Amino acid sequence: MSLDWHPEDPATLADPYPVYARLRDEDPCHWSPRLKGWVLTRYDDVRRACHDRERYSSDRLRPFFGALPADEAARIADIIRYLSLWMVFKDPPEHTRLRRLAGKVFTARAMQGMRPEITAITAHLLEGLAGRERFDFIAEFAGPLPCLVIMSMLGVPHSDLARLKRLSDDIAPFIGSARTSALKYAAAQSATREMADYFRELIALRRRREHTDLLAGLVAVRDGDDRLSEDELVATCILMLFAGHETTTNHLANGLAALMRFPDQLAALRDEPGLAPAAVEELLRYEGPSGAQARVVAQAHELHGRTLREGDRVFLLLNAANRDPRAYAYPDRVDLRREGVPHLAFGYGPHICLGFPLARTEGEVALPAVLRRFAHIEPADPPPRWLNSLVFRGMDSLTVRVRPS
Repeated sequence: MSLDWHPEDPATLADPYPVYARLRDEDPCHWSPRLKGWVLTRYDDVRRACHDRERYSSDRLRPFFGALPADEAARIADIIRYLSLWMVFKDPPEHTRLRRLAGKVFTARAMQGMRPEITAITAHLLEGLAGRERFDFIAEFAGPLPCLVIMSMLGVPHSDLARLKRLSDDIAPFIGSARTSALKYAAAQSATREMADYFRELIALRRRREHTDLLAGLVAVRDGDDRLSEDELVATCILMLFAGHETTTNHLANGLAALMRFPDQLAALRDEPGLAPAAVEELLRYEGPSGAQARVVAQAHELHGRTLREGDRVFLLLNAANRDPRAYAYPDRVDLRREGVPHLAFGYGPHICLGFPLARTEGEVALPAVLRRFAHIEPADPPPRWLNSLVFRGMDSLTVRVRPS
């Protein structure tokens, strides 16, 4: 196609959906020279690829790390050591094993049982905003809330919030940015090592003393004779802390921004809090927190007249799929009473996000609470700057002007 797509262009980052519409219509299996990979944008194609373990592999870090020169690999030794063990970068049977063990502890019931804690943390953060006429919603609410929630689940002291948020922020560019740089690698390597040391100490403490938190459960979990190794425990803790707040921060901020863009829907949620579960699903569909998932072609095949060869990279654009008019009527509108096929914001199939019940619960609690607290809320200057990432869909700040109820 003639479209020269620049994913990192600020205007495209702010509103990628016109480009996504052209990709869906004109070139649904698009080769991107900048990404050096294929780009899928239609709902049916993305959903099928998420579920197709024969043609698409999630094991994309191992070949990347394996191709690094020895000196470069040595400089990111801790990233390789721990991120290689993340279940999101594994195929069966390794993925199945890790997810089965973690899933025995990180259950839907346990996550939904966090609702009282989420409610309390939400109230505490909103109380801290009393008397304010404007504030950064991300820095002062959407950022700390999910981080404090996952810290509570893991049994991590809330006093360590600033430290762990800083470390997670330093790891994020390595995961979410297509740009490579020595500075990005150095920051992520240092943060990964420090976070690994932090969790290793907490794991040792759980072995010495009895605890009832999620971390203690991970230390104790067994499936017959199988258990998580020490490095797998550390890696799983880093993943849960990172994934447990990074995407949910974006979910909350993107959701509020969408509601402010559609004030009739904001008013509907404020007037009818029972809409919260449906509202969360629609806001996730409209502007999901994960822009894309990456795969590697495991088996050569044809798609829309293109040949995808073994080893090629493939980017599954979740948000493009979630705005596909082939799947949704008037997809560029927010409709909190929308019915239809399930969105793909959490992925689909065996790699669907393990923590999606927690993210849903946080949205169901937090967004109505914000609307109850403030009779009026609107965007304020400076305008938000969207993250330069294909994987993470979010803003680095969201300044709002409010008037309390």
